[in-house]
Amino acid sequence: MEINTIITKLLNGTIQAVKSVIPFTLDIQKPYLIRQPFEQESISVLIGMTGDIRGRIMIEGTNGCMSKIGESMFGMPLEGEMLESFAAEFGNMLAGNIATSLAGENALIDITPPTVIVGNTKMYGFHEAIHLPISLEGVGTLQIIFMIEM
Repeated sequence: MEINTIITKLLNGTIQAVKSVIPFTLDIQKPYLIRQPFEQESISVLIGMTGDIRGRIMIEGTNGCMSKIGESMFGMPLEGEMLESFAAEFGNMLAGNIATSLAGENALIDITPPTVIVGNTKMYGFHEAIHLPISLEGVGTLQIIFMIEM
């Protein structure tokens, strides 16, 4: 499969997954390329992809943003270890939905268990990545980064 076709399917699958998982009004912004390092400020989830699309997905947001998403899903504010545990499960839900969406497009991927990264961090290990910012009304912005191995 051609790389542009794969990236288009990945982005479309991500948008579909985000809309089905996140219970907020969304403003999905235009994706763009970034170069390393990616600087994280609060909390993120890193999930590997294998199969037809190889690489990593990083879902990053502020503690407040992640807490509000968790509160909307579970009815209570989350912080500390509960927030970190939720972030991992949230990343798993999104990545699982992306994988399911791609399977419907004849692109098969498997995902790895999530790794939660907390605090100010710089992410290296990729030349270029696709950055998809998604604004959640009244909540904040999620940064979804795709580090695809060619």
